[in-house]
Amino acid sequence: MKIIEVNEEFKEDWNRVLNHIANLFFEDSKIVVNARDAELSFRFQHSIDENNKIHTSCEMLANGQSYSSNYSIQYDTVGTEKEQAIRMKRALSHVMLDVLEQYTGMIQTWGILTGVRPTKLYHKYRKQGYSEEEIYAVLKKDYRISDSKISLMREIVERQLITIPDLDEIGKEISVYIGVPFCPTKCAYCTFPAYAIQSNRKSGRVDSFIDGLHIEIRAMGKWLKENNINITSVYWGGGTPTSIEAEEMDALYKTMFESFPNPENIREITVEAGRPDTITPEKIAVLKKWGIDRISVNPQSYTDETLKAIGRHHTVQETIDKFWLSRNSGMNNINMDLIIGLPNEGIEEFQHSLDESAKMQPESLTVHTLSFKRASEMTHNKDKYKVADRETVTKMMDMASDWTRENGYVPYYLYRQKNILGNLENVGYCKPGEESIYNIVIMEEVQTILGIGCGASTKFVNPDTGKITQFHNPKDPAAYIMTFEEAIEKKINMLNELYN
Repeated sequence: MKIIEVNEEFKEDWNRVLNHIANLFFEDSKIVVNARDAELSFRFQHSIDENNKIHTSCEMLANGQSYSSNYSIQYDTVGTEKEQAIRMKRALSHVMLDVLEQYTGMIQTWGILTGVRPTKLYHKYRKQGYSEEEIYAVLKKDYRISDSKISLMREIVERQLITIPDLDEIGKEISVYIGVPFCPTKCAYCTFPAYAIQSNRKSGRVDSFIDGLHIEIRAMGKWLKENNINITSVYWGGGTPTSIEAEEMDALYKTMFESFPNPENIREITVEAGRPDTITPEKIAVLKKWGIDRISVNPQSYTDETLKAIGRHHTVQETIDKFWLSRNSGMNNINMDLIIGLPNEGIEEFQHSLDESAKMQPESLTVHTLSFKRASEMTHNKDKYKVADRETVTKMMDMASDWTRENGYVPYYLYRQKNILGNLENVGYCKPGEESIYNIVIMEEVQTILGIGCGASTKFVNPDTGKITQFHNPKDPAAYIMTFEEAIEKKINMLNELYN
């Protein structure tokens, strides 16, 4: 724990922002006022002059050395009280980042950005009429983002606009997420709703959950039909939705196609079949029956020892076999995931994973950087899981970028997470034309995502103002079974309010 002293008592949300900046450099930090045992001491000054110009400065004392930074930015409008607070927090982050970079010699390629969706910022300036050159200047000067990351953002935004030409108007439609909360086992890094299917099968919760899911799909589909709202994309996630039996999948897809409005106009349906140990010829036959050919077959790693360490009870060979089973059965749009920085993996192991991916050439490859999520088993037992250092994971990300380019893939979406190794990112790559519409719309928050099922979050996006409201279904199957009817009523009320 790095103790950081500051010269004034900031508001809680200001403290949180400064803490995020400090944690880019140190694994954990705590900001306090007037601490005798502080290792770093910050003296901030901040003001807004009569011309609506913000001024901030920072002096940091560490080990008898002084580091300083000054930053000013002019705004055309006074802004609301909330907008002024956001502007000031950003300006304070700017000078704090600067002095910490001076002190540590560590350059943060994402600058002061600590949020999940960097490309959403690029879209914001694009929609305000900024040119590419103007967007670059703002991201460089005011957010301290590196040239390489700005270039990545620009390439992704361009690709998204090719994939969804009506991206700026797509808020008139919605997308749907359907959560099935069961897996064969739970992975050590996972915080998604994922419950061992066999024990829940014995207790009757799987059958009860599926009964409730049919009812929820019908109820939400009825509202969408009555209000003449089209669906852009549907994503079956979880958990692993292919954990249930083939006949259970078949019945659910039948309910979906009968209940949803204009199913022939749905642009994309994805089924997350991420655990290879859940894929069978019978389940693939069900997917083909309903015209669904976008699935995931996720290796995460091509090293058996790693899979065992993170709790994935399948082998590398099973991943390879299930990929080819899917491909030879007519699955024409397969995504595969790799995770950078898994326990005991370095350059050699990641290169092996890339070499194996090259043999299969999936339509899309999502490259995740390991994140220590607060509720995961891996976070609770960090000593048990030795992971790569910052320099190594950065090299791995560069390897992934080079490999995808050499193999004809393009980046089309990215997101970031707190406590992500190396302060890096997760990037979705694909062969041109194979982009996931759902991944784009959920990351850019351009339309409402209606959550159905266990652990599903509904994100209501006002199509006129962009204001976001959320509603969460219970994560636990037992709680979902008890409350799904109440959740249906609440979501319908919120939809009525949003769409009048």
